[in-house]
Amino acid sequence: MSVHTIIGKLATVFLPSYRMNIIIKEELRAYIDPLTQDEFAALERSLLNEGCRDALVLWGDILVDGHNRYGICQKHDLPFNTVQNTSFQSMDDVHLWMIDNHLGRRSVSDFQRGVLALRKKDILSARLARQPEENSPADTSADIPAGIAEPKRTLSRQEIARTARVSSITLGQIEKIQKSAAPELVDAIKSGEISINAAAVVATLPAEKQIAAAAGGKKELRETARQVRAAKSPPKSRPQLPPLPEDASAEQIEIQRLSILVAELTEERDLLKKKVQNLTIALAESRNGQ
Repeated sequence: MSVHTIIGKLATVFLPSYRMNIIIKEELRAYIDPLTQDEFAALERSLLNEGCRDALVLWGDILVDGHNRYGICQKHDLPFNTVQNTSFQSMDDVHLWMIDNHLGRRSVSDFQRGVLALRKKDILSARLARQPEENSPADTSADIPAGIAEPKRTLSRQEIARTARVSSITLGQIEKIQKSAAPELVDAIKSGEISINAAAVVATLPAEKQIAAAAGGKKELRETARQVRAAKSPPKSRPQLPPLPEDASAEQIEIQRLSILVAELTEERDLLKKKVQNLTIALAESRNGQ
């Protein structure tokens, strides 16, 4: 959803800040990943130089969008405007709006978009489960406010991936990370120390090993992922050939020798193939800044 579409779904009545009794809910403040120190500093400089040009979005007295701008304006006594979103009917509606709003921003990482898209799927799935079975989509659509996703059905994995602008494989890796990754490993993803692909591999380890790898930094995380991949794909064992009879002919002996040679070459080929795969993965991760 574009920014223009989102703005278009807001009420058009703006109120100056001195007329509002704004309520901050920690649930909403923490729902989206916070800005980095550099991002927050840049926003603060912008507001001090240009003022707060974008209105804060409210649902009644509850602040929905603009927590950082509100905090900075309060700190420096800067004026700001607010705008009411009249389409919300529940906190789920607020969450869905926040998700769509952030998914439309270019600065959001692939991992963050995947997490947000999966949250959207969970909300819509829960909403669908709460619907009476006898109600058809036509019966319920009239009760859904404009701008809020219609809960006629849940989203498929492909639709979630498209929403997040990532591949289905990447979305599956993000889902695995959410279920199994230690907080320290998640922090390493957010800081860019490890790729989503490698983090999904490290997330298969016990929590203490994930934490140790994250504490070792980028190189340790990359090496840990490489070791896990190698352990999961051991080289195939060489097939056992039947022993030759005592009166084996020259042809049988030659066949036996060639069979052994083929087995050795096949094993060597598999090892080389695995090395190429690991180098390709490492190269891709290094290009992504990992």
